[in-house]
Amino acid sequence: MSYLHSSQLLSRFKALDHFLVQHQALWKPRPFTTLQLDWEQQYPELASWLRQCTLEDAEANLDPNLPPAPYPQLAAQAQQLTALDELPDAGLPPAGHRLDVNVPGRKWQQIEAFSRRLGFRQQTQHWLDWCAGKGHLGRRLLQPGQQLTCLEYNPELVAAGQALSDHHKLPAQHLQQDVMAADSACCLDQSKSVVALHACGDLHVRLLQLAASQGCQHIALAPCCYNRIQASAYQALSSHARASTLQLDLDDLGLPLSETVTAGARIRRQRDASMARRLGFDLLQREQRQNDSYLPTPSLPVSWLDKTFAAYCQDLAALKQLPLTGNPDWEALEAAGWQRLAQVRNLERVRNLFRRPLELWLVLDRALYMQEQGYNVRLGLFCDYTLTPRNLLLLAERGR
Repeated sequence: MSYLHSSQLLSRFKALDHFLVQHQALWKPRPFTTLQLDWEQQYPELASWLRQCTLEDAEANLDPNLPPAPYPQLAAQAQQLTALDELPDAGLPPAGHRLDVNVPGRKWQQIEAFSRRLGFRQQTQHWLDWCAGKGHLGRRLLQPGQQLTCLEYNPELVAAGQALSDHHKLPAQHLQQDVMAADSACCLDQSKSVVALHACGDLHVRLLQLAASQGCQHIALAPCCYNRIQASAYQALSSHARASTLQLDLDDLGLPLSETVTAGARIRRQRDASMARRLGFDLLQREQRQNDSYLPTPSLPVSWLDKTFAAYCQDLAALKQLPLTGNPDWEALEAAGWQRLAQVRNLERVRNLFRRPLELWLVLDRALYMQEQGYNVRLGLFCDYTLTPRNLLLLAERGR
């Protein structure tokens, strides 16, 4: 196992594409919105086993060999297809004095890990930090003799970033810039090495397209939030992904992001209570509407969890302009919501086997696109997934 070089990108992409297309009936349907999944008829033993698991079981680390077929086989295949090593350490000098002040610990660890992986053949002259926030990443990368430009949309972050760079006496320019605007291309040229740590959806796609068209020297990207796009469905970048039969909607694109390894116990309890209530309300609305389909509901403030379950459902029904009739058994509905949450979480384990394969497919689409634009590309990890599940790093260097 190692990181992927230019020559290995396509074969891995094709293997992942085959796996995802072949099994899309297992990962496209969402247990949260569908009472009975089509694949349960095909694999009744697996479905029954998962439905009998508890919520505590769903939270525990599952031995992939425990559930009935085809779970162990799929888990092994997914593991094999997504195996990647960390990119080599490029030997970045230690951070300057107090450069990490006011940066949250986890964020600084991510910056540190990302920065240490940027090994390029040619020396960097000018870093460009894309969607930079206060520019912490750019400042960490900046070495003597180099310059830094930080692009950020929020004027308060621009001002705060410039003040920090000035305080450290660094040759950095912080610009207020909407990177989606037509004039953002003028910030990019052949002398720039562009970096983006967890730029969302359209923002990082825009970076790749502009950096390639302007012939930027280097690109280092850790993508995030593949579903944060203006379009209603995925627009493939590379010719190989465009040729695939895989069609991805926004729900599909959200699958790689459904894993949280950083949430605290209180946040997880709130999330569980909120989901159990939504599932209880879902059973109520199906009954009331005499319609066995999911009714999308808006995200609600945490304060709604302070209401009684009955008040929660009545207020949500009013919000959805759904008149309630009869005398619902609130206690039974609430209990059914929690029972359904346990089933949903456990059934999602099948869908979750495809979380990383789909993410790697998406990042390989970006890598192949940059290769088609004449770049040498490497793809690997920049940190352990416990620091961030979004730990894939694409390095592109302009070919000679």
